[in-house]
Amino acid sequence: MISRQWRGLAKPARADEYVEHLRTETLPQLSSIPGCIDAAILRRAVGDGVEFLIVTRWDSIAAIQRFAGPDAGVAVVPDKVQEMMLEYDRTVRHYEIVE
Repeated sequence: MISRQWRGLAKPARADEYVEHLRTETLPQLSSIPGCIDAAILRRAVGDGVEFLIVTRWDSIAAIQRFAGPDAGVAVVPDKVQEMMLEYDRTVRHYEIVE
């Protein structure tokens, strides 16, 4: 099993809008992809924004590629989400889940 992790720093006034985007668009899309196990939205206030860590679990890199494309390390950040962010990762981190 593989954990895919992405970090973004949202504009404070748009943080709730980002969560709504995740709940209504991203998570339903992910749940329809074979091999996507689950997703978690982690949130905390920091400095000038609201930091999010999005952690998804997948059964394989091939499953991740069905979402992200051939280069599984590239972050998938729609234009409307980019507008909500102060900064965000352009790449993601993948970890093999040991236990």
